[in-house]
Amino acid sequence: MNAGQNNAFVPAGNCKYIALNKPFQLLCQFSQPEDSDKATLASLNLPAHVYPVGRLDYDSEGLLILTDDARLNSKLLDPAQNHCRTYWAQVENIPSAQALETLRQGVIIESVKTRPAQTRILTAEPRLPERNPPIRTRKTIPTSWLELSLTEGRNRQVRKMTAAVGCPTLRLVRAAIGNLQLELLALGSGEWTLLKSEQVALLFQKPHIAQP
Repeated sequence: MNAGQNNAFVPAGNCKYIALNKPFQLLCQFSQPEDSDKATLASLNLPAHVYPVGRLDYDSEGLLILTDDARLNSKLLDPAQNHCRTYWAQVENIPSAQALETLRQGVIIESVKTRPAQTRILTAEPRLPERNPPIRTRKTIPTSWLELSLTEGRNRQVRKMTAAVGCPTLRLVRAAIGNLQLELLALGSGEWTLLKSEQVALLFQKPHIAQP
């Protein structure tokens, strides 16, 4: 048994647990907003009666969990659980050591300091499909990739954190929830899979995060 695993959650045999690689510019809901033509989860041929656990913004990508088990929602989203979610953020500029330390210690957003976040610069660009449409680029401004692991989920938090240290986010991908890693699921953009019990258990394990 891995250290940090929480055994309080046992998957129900009659429930579905789904991992989805959410595409860019897709709403995390099944209903179509009034006077809107934005794509929704209804376009992905998901099983009936499942709903997203938490959300990703319309312009964010990556790992999203869906289920018809109401217990999972409270278990993963309760702030008291200090549950870890890991993101890859492509940002403008190369953050300084001071900027990285500020992200690690917490950033003031709307008068409230964020919780400490494990943060490092990725030495290699993540293996991700090209985004459509592609990110904007400016020849005079370099970009870099950050990995941030958070234990809270405030509105557009990662984007606000990186902007606060002078590194606006250009592309944002949720790479892992707990120790369930999008990369190991090998899902293309818009693809989903039913999770096995051992994969559901990874949601409650502490992630293996490389040191900065």
